[in-house]
Amino acid sequence: MTDTTARAVLFDRYGDRSVLYVADVPMPVPSEGEVLVEVRAAGINPGEAGIRGGALHERFPATFPSGEGSDLAGVVVGLGAGVSEFAVGDEVLGFSWKRSSHATHTTVPVGQLIRKPASLPWEIAGSLYVAGCTAYAAVRAVAPQAGETIAVSAPAGGVGSIVVQLLTRKDVHVLGIASAANDSWLSAHGATPVHYGDGLVDRLHAAAPDGIDAFIDLYGEEYVQLAADLGIPRDRIETIIAFAKAEELGTKADGSATASNTDVLAEIATLVAGGEVEIPIAARYGLDQVQDAFAELEQRHTRGKIVLIP
Repeated sequence: MTDTTARAVLFDRYGDRSVLYVADVPMPVPSEGEVLVEVRAAGINPGEAGIRGGALHERFPATFPSGEGSDLAGVVVGLGAGVSEFAVGDEVLGFSWKRSSHATHTTVPVGQLIRKPASLPWEIAGSLYVAGCTAYAAVRAVAPQAGETIAVSAPAGGVGSIVVQLLTRKDVHVLGIASAANDSWLSAHGATPVHYGDGLVDRLHAAAPDGIDAFIDLYGEEYVQLAADLGIPRDRIETIIAFAKAEELGTKADGSATASNTDVLAEIATLVAGGEVEIPIAARYGLDQVQDAFAELEQRHTRGKIVLIP
């Protein structure tokens, strides 16, 4: 990398994580209303694996060679014409809609950035957008009320860990459907662990003898079907992943797109910076270790966020 080049994660075709590589690319130049950010941290997300594998081609087609990555935090190192919101040297966090944050540098419209709270570590700031906004949207979709019982599948992952905390802040009784390995974390954050697998329905009934008011699925279609089979009203069943099943059953499928704005991002950042919401960091990888980072993510048993440090 030189003053005229950056490094970025790319892929030239759909495939498994082996198609990812890191290459020198021309240093991005900010257009009007954009800034150039030197990326200090960028979270990785399951949706990026889906896009790279071609599973989301109908919704999010790739143009090759494609970059990847939405989450980012870094330092402003260049300004496009007309930019007055930020100055060179400002620490920022935000999101890219150009699949470009898994890189040493990227350009970002000023409307997709906020100032990074000084107390927020880089790896957490660089992990907030997708998980934070998706969690916010998922919680909002089921309209939780104090005293209710809400079940959450995959409650200890990057999105789930935030969902649990947003719900318990609203005095909701959370049933976290997970493995026994997550019992301590869930209990410490105010949720009741309920182990998945055979007998799950009986365990849910035992944990909530008066019934379950809403269900947030963060794992897959089997849980959307389970929620419907439990008799939970369809408008109080939310999934962030099983879009086809949601359409079939008439449940909700709100994702980060419904809360992708800097107001929501700033609200989440303020909660985290103030210690009211915790973002667990499961692992940190260098840019050249991007394949290893996705290998860990794709095990689907990560507690918290996995972050690239360019």
